[in-house]
Amino acid sequence: MTDEILALRGVTKSFGAVRALRGVDFDVRAGEVHALVGENGAGKSTLVKIITGAHAPDAGTVTIAGQTLDRADPLLARRLGVAPIYQQPTLFPELTVAENLAFGLETGAIWRRIDWRARHARATALLARVGATVDPDADAGSLRMAEQQLVEIARALGAKARVIIMDEPTAALAETEAERLLALVAELRASGAAIVYISHRLPEVLRMADRVTVLRDGAAVETGPAAGLTQADLIRAMVGRDLAAVFPKRTLAIGDVALSARGLSCGASGVRGVDLEVRAGEILGLAGLVGSGRTELARTLFGLTPADGGELRIRGQVRTIRSPAEAIRAGLAYVPEDRRRHGVIPEMSVAANATLAILRALRSGPFLDAAREREIATTFVARFAIKAPSLDTPVAHLSGGNQQKVALARWLATRPSVLILDEPTQGVDVGAKAEIHRLIVDLAAEGLAIVMISSEMPEILGMSDRIAVMRAGTVVATLERTAATQERLLALALGHAEPLAS
Repeated sequence: MTDEILALRGVTKSFGAVRALRGVDFDVRAGEVHALVGENGAGKSTLVKIITGAHAPDAGTVTIAGQTLDRADPLLARRLGVAPIYQQPTLFPELTVAENLAFGLETGAIWRRIDWRARHARATALLARVGATVDPDADAGSLRMAEQQLVEIARALGAKARVIIMDEPTAALAETEAERLLALVAELRASGAAIVYISHRLPEVLRMADRVTVLRDGAAVETGPAAGLTQADLIRAMVGRDLAAVFPKRTLAIGDVALSARGLSCGASGVRGVDLEVRAGEILGLAGLVGSGRTELARTLFGLTPADGGELRIRGQVRTIRSPAEAIRAGLAYVPEDRRRHGVIPEMSVAANATLAILRALRSGPFLDAAREREIATTFVARFAIKAPSLDTPVAHLSGGNQQKVALARWLATRPSVLILDEPTQGVDVGAKAEIHRLIVDLAAEGLAIVMISSEMPEILGMSDRIAVMRAGTVVATLERTAATQERLLALALGHAEPLAS
């Protein structure tokens, strides 16, 4: 493993007065997985944009396959064999999966006869290689985030890339899908590909990487073999201090039942016969594989796809939730999986996002009470330690962890009794993850009933008081925290174990 396919030497990049990268050296060799880790804001995204030709460095050199990039040129980087796979999929939502896979893979004149059969066959083969059970003729926009991620990976494989950049490739995947992807990474390494692997999942990094580079404040503070490193070593290098606990779970007083579902069903989303309850002060984890119905259940509870069968009680009262507006009035709040599409509005300010769900309450006659809006936003910024230059800063300019805090503020402003969190720490760094976990526990301590959906087994096991496991649109088992193990949860999710009584 000696051939460098990609080499950066002394790379520096500034945006105005902000120094994003400070003399960074980084390289990756043929047949190697080189992990790049660091907190959000450490410089990882800027480094990736320089590798892919989106930005030119202010100083330093970038060499790909022996050729130096002397300007920002994404097309040249792609021709030299660089294929980025981003955390947020970049598919064309109105086109089919097969058409998306054709981009960058098919050559020839614009006006040419398309071999539709060959296009479909290639798409089918690439999807099978990554283990995606996706219809090539489906519109990309209709796919779940995890499925879109697999399509992105299939497209990179089809391009026969020499340098594959994987940015949080398993963030939206459940355990079995993540295992399939990691096996694929091993296969790519064996075939001679050079892989830059970016992930906040540290066990995954230590398992897959040959080498690890840690970025902190724009500088590469550590580069070396992954063998012999521990999670504690990486965390210490990333944050410059010991992290006391990623999962700060503590024993809390559990109150009355806040939400109870009996036989809840929704034919449109595949939710069927769900029995579930969560109490005030309790964190109920919702586990299962992608496609098990976890998000669909959350959407049904919140009225996005209303239930057509069963009974729902909120604080003891039978409620029929036909819309999010009715859900909010009943005391429900929902922070969805894809925060950039549904959790926050990136172009709007911190203040506007934090109060978006209570605009009616902020009216002063026909006008918005701007002073009250800023007062409420200021309270949440302080309470959640949201790091933002000002209340007027667009949320798009914040780190992933701070965006998630703003999304939480938006819904907590409605003063709910039940909070549904779908993948609350997806794609955020280890420091921000610990902060969000502490915040979730604090909210439970205040008496909020929390339903937490997560594809990360350690998060489910580390944060939940009880865990409900879903498969094929229904809850197959509910386990007490003390009875739950990763093996047991996975077996239940796969249908390899008999359901347990709660």
